[in-house]
Formats: sequence, structure tokens, C-alpha cells
Amino acid sequence: MENNLALLMSGAAQVIPEVDLKKKLAKGTQLKIKLGADPTAPDLHLGHAVVLSKLKQFQDAGHEVIFLIGDYTARIGDPTGKSKTRPPLSDEDIKKNMHTYFDQVSKVLDPATIKIDQNSRWLDKLSSQDMIKLCAHVTVARIIEREDFAERIKNQQPIGMHELLYPLLQGYDSVALHADVELGGTDQTFNLLMGRFLQEHYNQEPQVIITMPLLLGLDGVHKMSKSLGNSIGLAEPADQAYGKLMSMSDALMWHYFEVLLGRSKSEVAQLQERVNAGTLHPMELKKDMAHEVIVKFWSADEAESARKQFDAFQKKDYSAAAQEVTVPADTANPVWIVDLMKLFGSVTSSSEARRLIESKAVSIDGETVADVKAQVAWQPGMVIKVGKHRIYKIV
Repeated sequence: MENNLALLMSGAAQVIPEVDLKKKLAKGTQLKIKLGADPTAPDLHLGHAVVLSKLKQFQDAGHEVIFLIGDYTARIGDPTGKSKTRPPLSDEDIKKNMHTYFDQVSKVLDPATIKIDQNSRWLDKLSSQDMIKLCAHVTVARIIEREDFAERIKNQQPIGMHELLYPLLQGYDSVALHADVELGGTDQTFNLLMGRFLQEHYNQEPQVIITMPLLLGLDGVHKMSKSLGNSIGLAEPADQAYGKLMSMSDALMWHYFEVLLGRSKSEVAQLQERVNAGTLHPMELKKDMAHEVIVKFWSADEAESARKQFDAFQKKDYSAAAQEVTVPADTANPVWIVDLMKLFGSVTSSSEARRLIESKAVSIDGETVADVKAQVAWQPGMVIKVGKHRIYKIV
């Protein structure tokens, strides 16, 4: 088995405990790496892809990766981050949602070697006596230490008895699978540690916990969630996903480079320096980011097609609001961009034109003009945008 500790730890928020991961990898044997997801919605999204990408690194290193579908625990609903009890899902809804998961995780993982399991396989078999024994391992005080439970108690909000069982059932999954490593988002830390705690009580070598940062949704405020309407689903068409990525703020783009695409902080800082210096336009960089995401989780062909569609839409959008202009036949071709802007009457002086170009406020067919000395090979149909509202189409 490949033992690339640095790669397997890269991008992680926490590795608990790091020394145990080193020991497990040093054995050189195949480890069982577990990642669970409850089928509470039919679509996985790019937030899930952050953890799936880490699972893929373990898969590439030759370890056994287990994508566990929580069809049993979905009946309870993970209370993590919830301020009220979730309504239970019907068995029909769970089966319907579960049906799509294999195809979606196969966009990230190699379907030939991934193991898909369902926790109903062992949780359905637990007798009432087994459940009492399981509960006996954990005190109520320990359970209500969990931040969201503590917050609900503080706010006098009800907590269902079944919700208190959720961390135990997720933890028991690790016992049933004899997991060596469990992955999850940072919001899952309590549940993941419960698995480690219960394994010790069942005389198993406790699993290592690797948590990944949570991907912010398109609103840039909350974690990506379909219920909040800020998500990009892995099953969405690539062009639709690309368009959503382009809709995010420039500030949020840096978060996606780091968390979703795995760029180092130093790499992101270098890109930010180039944007601040004016040598790299944020719109073009965002297009590169969106293209890279589509390549990674869809395909290179779909990424190329999505980018072309977006560029065409940009041009069409500008064109619809454009003022039609003619260029005199004796005008040089190519012509200096400043002279072209003066010809349209979009500026009254060369200094004004230079200021607009230097502030990245001038574009031709959706492409930013970065060079004040640029020569433009003008032609009919070309759309020139100056500032936010001055748009011209050569006819």
C-alpha cells in the first residue's frame, strides 16, 4: 500500500490523532476508509465532493474505500447543526434518494473498486437488548455536550430521544465495519469521535478521524446545502453548474480554489497578488476556476463546452443592450483601442480611455482589454463594452 502521509493529510482541517494515522499507514496493509452519507436528498453536491476527493486519494493509494449509505439513520435524520427536530423520511423517499447515489459518487471515485454499503444491514438486526447495551456505553452528559444539543437545551428547544441516539448509531457503523479511518466534514467531529469511542468499548483498534473544511454555498455565508438553495449538485448539467460557479462573488472564489480544488494558501495568495496588481482580471480567473471544477467533477469536454456557452451568453447579453455604431471605411484596421473608443464617443480624451482600460473596465466580445497599447482588428458584429453601461456593436 502506498504510504503518502503528506498527500493524505493535505487540505484536512483535523487528523485525530495524527500519530495513529502514521502507525496505521506504516503497517503497509490495506486500510478500511469509511465515509457515510444519509440519503436525505436525491442529489449529492460539491460540498460532498470535498470529502469524496479525500476518499479518492485513499482509493488511489490502494486502500479499501467504503461509501456508506445511511438508509437506517436517515429515518432519524442527523441533528447536526439543526435547531429543531427533522421530520422523518419515509422508506419510499429513502430508497428513491439512495438510487442516485452510486452514479453520483462514481463521478469522483473509481466505481470498479469502491464498496457501497448500507447501515440497515446491521442496524436493522439490533435487538432491543443490543440497543440497551449500546446506550450503556455512553452517558447522557456526554451526548448533550454536543454543541447543537447544548444550544437547543439553552434555548429551551425540544430534543427528541431518537435524536440522542443518532451519534451512537453512526458510531456503531464504524464498529460493524471495523473502520480504520473515517472521513467527514468539520461539523461531523462529534459523531466521528463517537465511532472511535465505541470501537474501544468493543475491543477494536480505534479509527482515525479526518475532517475536511466545509464548502460554503453560493451565498458565501452558510455551508453548501440543497435545503438552503445555495448548492451545485453533482448530477446537474455541466453548463448549469458552470453558470452557477460564475455567479459567485469574487471573494468567494478564493475559498473554492482552496477548499474544493486543493490549492495551497501560498498559491491562492499569489493569485490574489496578481489580481490586486491588475495583471490578472478576476472574471477571467473565475472562468478558470469554474473550468477546473467542471473538468474535475464532470469532464474536460463538458468544461470546454460550458465555457464556450457562457462566453457566447456574455456576448449575446452585451449585444442585446448595445448601441449600433458604424466605423468609417478609411479607419485603420487594426486600430488603437483608445482611438476606437473616441470614435464611438465613449470617451472624450485619451487620459479617460487609459484610466478605464487600466481599471479593467473595457472589454471586447467579453474579453477584458488589459493593454492600453492594444491594437484592435475590428469587424462587424464585434461588441465593445466601456464601463458598466456603454455598450457598442459594430454594424
